[in-house]
Amino acid sequence: MVYLKYKTLAVAGAILSAQVVDCHSRHGEEQIPLSQEELEHKWAPELSAFATMGSFGGLKHVPCLTKPNELYDIAIIGAPFDTATSYRPGARFGPRAIREASGRQVAARSYNVRAGINPYLDWAKVIDCGNIPITQMDNRIAEKQMFEAFLELGTRKAAYQPQEKGDKPKRQARISDGKPKLVTLGGDHSIILPALRALNQIYKKPITVIHFDAHQDTWESSRYDGYWKPDVDGLNHGTWLFHAGQEGLISNTTSAHAGLRSYLGGSDDRDYRTGVEKGFMRIHADDVDDIGTQGVVDAIVSRVGLDPDQPVYISLDIDVLDPSIAPGTGTPESGGWTSRELARILRGLEKLNVVGADVVEVSPSYDHRAGGTALAAAHVVNEIIASMVKLGVEDPGTVGGWFGRKGNKSVKEGVMESYQEGAAGSEARKDEL
Repeated sequence: MVYLKYKTLAVAGAILSAQVVDCHSRHGEEQIPLSQEELEHKWAPELSAFATMGSFGGLKHVPCLTKPNELYDIAIIGAPFDTATSYRPGARFGPRAIREASGRQVAARSYNVRAGINPYLDWAKVIDCGNIPITQMDNRIAEKQMFEAFLELGTRKAAYQPQEKGDKPKRQARISDGKPKLVTLGGDHSIILPALRALNQIYKKPITVIHFDAHQDTWESSRYDGYWKPDVDGLNHGTWLFHAGQEGLISNTTSAHAGLRSYLGGSDDRDYRTGVEKGFMRIHADDVDDIGTQGVVDAIVSRVGLDPDQPVYISLDIDVLDPSIAPGTGTPESGGWTSRELARILRGLEKLNVVGADVVEVSPSYDHRAGGTALAAAHVVNEIIASMVKLGVEDPGTVGGWFGRKGNKSVKEGVMESYQEGAAGSEARKDEL
């Protein structure tokens, strides 16, 4: 009986094994290899901030400087450089912090209600080109490295091309003459000088600069060096605009400072009255109390103009924000704008021909534990890219965002309606009681 029992179990085991093997083999026979498109649909989307691999918003990362055939419409590039600071260092870690803070801005959840588009799922190819390899040992070499990188990345042909011969190209492609746009993550503010040098060569004309900053950054370095004069050109993150003006890189008839509030050097206002910044329009941080965010927008647009042939560069020092919101920066100044005010102002500039931008001076070592400074910087980058993409739509008037579209209530109307509904509900509850 015992022998029969074990024999029965052995037979049953053999039958079960055969069934498993047969099932496995039939499963392999039934599987159909997925196409590349199907594989990407199945595995590529990353909806979780913690699942991204470290690029900005989980975008495709390409080491563009070593991939000369890689084309794009908008490229994000890091410039981890901070040896031109005058106070607190640490902005070399800014690109890393901004990318980490952008984790929730993945393409699958980046529809911008205000702009009416998802900038990463529209016509433009947006990628993260990584960082420019920059020496921290010699600022002159660092300037050259950044200039050559910006020139290389900015002179490629844009990825967007009409699908068929005779197709009308996107408005963005026509405005930019088929050139891609760069959004740079700093780094201290001196990185803009090599960027402007490159843009000046690319567009063959002075560039309009909209400069968001607590400081003018037009200081003439010879005034502050004292006895020990440097052998180099005296470039630092507070003198770049002086040098850019001396080199004829910027348009002093259409450029603007915005968010100014720092004290000046010396015993008078010489820095306001003299120097190459004389042609810049100045908007101070506290002007927003008098004219509001729309007044700031109107002043900038009126100054810059809407000439589609005039290239515009947005340079944004994160210290334009109040340090209560963005403490992680090298030279904080109290009395700055809120991140909401800044976002409203940036959205108002979406009709300008912005050919490039930077967000600089994020120093994560001084940020609070929640990373608010880097988060604000990532938000700024997202807003700038959304405006670039929206301008490229053939008829931007048809993409006005949710509010303002036919059938959709304006913000004011929506708020008033909600208030009235709430008030009516309160009265009804009183009657019931």
